Amino acid sequence: MPLSKGANTPITAGAVKVEIARRTGFGVPDTDASALLLSGGRVRSDADFVFYNQPVHPSGAVRHEGRRSEATRVTDVLLLDLDHLEPDVERVVLAASADGGTFGQVPGLSIRVTGALDGAEIARYDSAGAGPETAFVLGELYRRDGGWRFRAVGQGYDSGLAGLAADFGITVDDAPSANPPAPVPPGPLAPPSFPASPPERAVAQPAGSPWPPPPPVRLTKVTLTKQAPSVSLTKQGGISGVMRVNLNWERVRTPRRGGFLRKPTGSDTGAELDLDLCALYELTDGRKGVVQALGNAFGSLDQPPYIHLDGDDRTGGLVQGENLTLNLDRRADFRRVLVFVTIYAGATSFAGLHAVTTLYPQFGAPVEFALDECVEPATVCALALIENTGGDLVVRREARYLVPARGVSPQRTIDHAYGWGMNWSPGRK
Repeated sequence: MPLSKGANTPITAGAVKVEIARRTGFGVPDTDASALLLSGGRVRSDADFVFYNQPVHPSGAVRHEGRRSEATRVTDVLLLDLDHLEPDVERVVLAASADGGTFGQVPGLSIRVTGALDGAEIARYDSAGAGPETAFVLGELYRRDGGWRFRAVGQGYDSGLAGLAADFGITVDDAPSANPPAPVPPGPLAPPSFPASPPERAVAQPAGSPWPPPPPVRLTKVTLTKQAPSVSLTKQGGISGVMRVNLNWERVRTPRRGGFLRKPTGSDTGAELDLDLCALYELTDGRKGVVQALGNAFGSLDQPPYIHLDGDDRTGGLVQGENLTLNLDRRADFRRVLVFVTIYAGATSFAGLHAVTTLYPQFGAPVEFALDECVEPATVCALALIENTGGDLVVRREARYLVPARGVSPQRTIDHAYGWGMNWSPGRK
């Protein structure tokens, strides 16, 4: 249902998907979607800001699902479970910010709200007439008479995402730390947990509490491209603690008997899409190996290879995706780590699959890049190469698609391409 600026419409779905999109083109700045959960016109804490650096609200009811890129369009996706939003959340502001330009340079900016399960369009607002604004509130969801409504807003800010966030009560710190956190001495670490059900919401800090105040929200991020394919984690201050490598993919949701969903694409096989995140590693003592779900080779954080795969996700966008975690406190033990992904089931090529890889260092800015360039029947893709070069950890975007020869596994294919020199045997999961 197309809406004009200021118009509103009721929301009957219990959960909705929000798509904030723009057209691509030369000189068009990057844009990012965000959501702010408000009570009394302001956030209750910085946790009420959901965006690329903080993609899941503590309640689990609002999630930043990442981005998909098509031939002429880029779309950021947010999922909101309205039935499970906390009662004191009165309004959810849906916004976009421009990186490296203004919204006067962004063509085809729009927001679209659909049912999360059936995909039926509920509302759409096409923004027009933007100028020097660097942040834009496109719409909002708000409570009214026991239900929810969506309103098309179309209000711009010339102070960027930081100004927008601060206006609603977010504490923002975009300045890089002059004194990055000191490395933690090596020692036993428990594998981090990324539960499907998020923990309970943190309470506000009481007056006079001895607890230290929470750190301010950081808005910085690094996007790797063909033109700028690498970044130094050392220079970003991200060489201690742990680093989570996340693979997420956007599915075209179509109903199936029994309520299950799958992703139909040009290479769809009819099975549920299953992508496997893996890593080849080489340590400084010469040991080599692989971390993957196949063969239950999930690795370990507190002993070699200091890499851990948290599980095997077969859904992609609706939950946390797949995650590898690296123990950066043992960075001196790494010579190189090649993160790659294989198609285990559900498709015969990466062509048409919209996947995003994001590296989340515990300290330092997230590093992200999309996988949208495959034009061949590739079932394995090298994502990123992490190398220790004289103590400097450098991440290089690979995005290299490979087509295994007949009878050759994806693992052997990527081993051969990068000269790992390992012996392989069949495995199952």
